[in-house]
Amino acid sequence: MKDKKLDLIALASIPIVMTLGNSMLIPILPIMEKKINITSFQSSLIITIYSVVAILLIPFAGYLSDKIGRKKVMIPSLIITGIGGLISAIAAWKMENPFIMILIGRFLQGVGASGAFPVVLPTVGDMFKQEKEVSTGLGIIETSNTFGKVLSPIIGAALAIVIWYLPFLFIPIFSAISILLVAFFVKPPKDNKEKKGQSFREFIDMIKQVFKNNGRWLVSTFIIGCIQMFVLFGFLFHFSTLLEKNYQMEGIIKGLILAIPLLFLCMASFIAGKKIGKNKVAMKWVIFIGNCIGAVPLLFIKPDVTMVYMSIMLSIAGIGIGISLPALDALITEGIEKDVRGTVTSLYSSMRFLGVAAGPPIIAIFIEKNPEWMYYFLAGLCAVAMVLTFIAIKPSPKESE
Repeated sequence: MKDKKLDLIALASIPIVMTLGNSMLIPILPIMEKKINITSFQSSLIITIYSVVAILLIPFAGYLSDKIGRKKVMIPSLIITGIGGLISAIAAWKMENPFIMILIGRFLQGVGASGAFPVVLPTVGDMFKQEKEVSTGLGIIETSNTFGKVLSPIIGAALAIVIWYLPFLFIPIFSAISILLVAFFVKPPKDNKEKKGQSFREFIDMIKQVFKNNGRWLVSTFIIGCIQMFVLFGFLFHFSTLLEKNYQMEGIIKGLILAIPLLFLCMASFIAGKKIGKNKVAMKWVIFIGNCIGAVPLLFIKPDVTMVYMSIMLSIAGIGIGISLPALDALITEGIEKDVRGTVTSLYSSMRFLGVAAGPPIIAIFIEKNPEWMYYFLAGLCAVAMVLTFIAIKPSPKESE
């Protein structure tokens, strides 16, 4: 771990950049609605289009990373992410009706995102031989991801005070920093020449065999990851809207309050990543308990609760999601052969992005049509994740060692 410290720091910068590039827009969505005259549903598409594009391209990026190398995919992806942010910023600055061009910029950011964070997970798996080291490394990556979520609303709100579209302009700056870190410090293992000579048909056959042998728990893990991101981005979108419209919180104060549940999620991820080690039986029960902790407080959120009460309930839910995410990452990464690890973990990342994409627009519909059932729905999804964990993830007793 000591020899790979700089590698991990460089890799950890990628999820921070990707999270900042997406989540720091959440607190400024209500501002965008006013500035460019769009609806709540249209503003949610600014988050959704980023994720939808990433969903479609992530498996391709995963295949490329298995074929030509992780670093050769990550760096161009970060460049494309920066270009997308720049296009959105220029459109918001110069155009009278910038909504479509902002979406185009976000489209490019989604293209970049597909080859950045999803490729980080298999890269960590490649770097270490001991499963305990892999779990610790993945815990650090997941913590940096959630730490980015903690910083996002604060930075986004602070930048928007200066100029509302400034968060877009900072995306290429953050991307450039990450590009330099990855270029100089990440030293991936030597390429496998035999793997490079493998045909696409042979590769697909290998993927089919992986799913034939592991399909039940793999697909269930994909669905659980999707549910957790849906719940997280769903309640963050709603909380951001409430803070401005019901509680009259704006600017940095709003960002700080929105960051509270994410801070608890971040701390939970860091602790869980250090503790789970290589015990796959423990991973199963951490995922199960995490979803239980996530579900219970959501059942007690009503439309007329106070801001403090809601912050507490969402923080508890954040702890539940936070402890289960590193266990999900480790289960996927350590349970799959290195030759197809990039593709399989990318499919998992696609499902997580699907949750990110679907959460805000569906919650926006709930806000308009049936807000009193919204949190029962989110709690129900956590319950589905609990059931899937219990019945489909069944590591053997020897994997508890």
